[in-house]
Amino acid sequence: MLNYAIKRILLAVLILFVVMLAMYAMVFLVPGDPATVALGPRATPELKRQLIERMGLDQPILTQIYNFFRNAITGDLGYDVWSKRPVLDVILEVLPNTLLLGVVALAWALILGVALGCAAVVYRGTTMDRILGILSVSMISVPSFVVAIYALLIFAVWLQWLPAIGAGEADDFWSQFRAVLMPAFAVGISWVGYLARMVRASMLEVMGANHIRTARAFGLPERRVVFKYALRIAIIPTISVIAVGLGSILSSAVFVESVFTRPGIGTLITAAVQKRNYPVVMGTVLVMTAFYLMVVTMADLLIARLDPRVRDVLKG
Repeated sequence: MLNYAIKRILLAVLILFVVMLAMYAMVFLVPGDPATVALGPRATPELKRQLIERMGLDQPILTQIYNFFRNAITGDLGYDVWSKRPVLDVILEVLPNTLLLGVVALAWALILGVALGCAAVVYRGTTMDRILGILSVSMISVPSFVVAIYALLIFAVWLQWLPAIGAGEADDFWSQFRAVLMPAFAVGISWVGYLARMVRASMLEVMGANHIRTARAFGLPERRVVFKYALRIAIIPTISVIAVGLGSILSSAVFVESVFTRPGIGTLITAAVQKRNYPVVMGTVLVMTAFYLMVVTMADLLIARLDPRVRDVLKG
């Protein structure tokens, strides 16, 4: 188990390194002079030179990569080109808004998705099962930004139940909760369908196990067999899907935060790319990639801990 954990952590570090190398390659492949795009065509050569030096783009590429990783290990991600603030402070200022959006979206998607998956197993082969299948596939098919636009029109403009933009007042929990409902609904709706289909498939596989047949032989109600005995085993493969889902939800936040003008990682990196603010771009990608890899690695280790089949493979 310890060797497996070390391998997973080393793999995550390697992936993080490759991602950052790819980001550096993209910086140099983007057409146009970063200083000209950021300052405008009327900027003087002196201003352009100062901006290039401030972003560190005047150094050789290998030197830039070495300095970035050396400083990142100590928590120094550089400085925002325009505000002169540390990039890490800029990221940590908006990161809670994005994490709140991701957690709320994943939470309601997990609760409803597992419930729909279990219901499909209870009523398997019936009209209800077919209806739930169509509903799940429909949820998967709808893009999050389309749901965001229609949710904005219905709940904010037409019904006026929820705020249209922003993340709510800083010290008002109810205001923040109301502000996150529509973005979380838009981001999480597709994962309701994914989780429902995943849970249904996993549950049907577990339903043929010996302990399930034994529980039925004792005359236990079907719902009790499904929710008490089958679900606790069938939910284990879903853990890895949940970890991937969190990463996908955080990626979708780029579009949703733009629609709802919600301060977060999505709006931060979008503005940084438009202004060619490369220290913020690199720092944001590093933090979010590291967070995603940490979640996936923890999910893999948790599965290895909970699933006896995985433990047997690792021991063998």
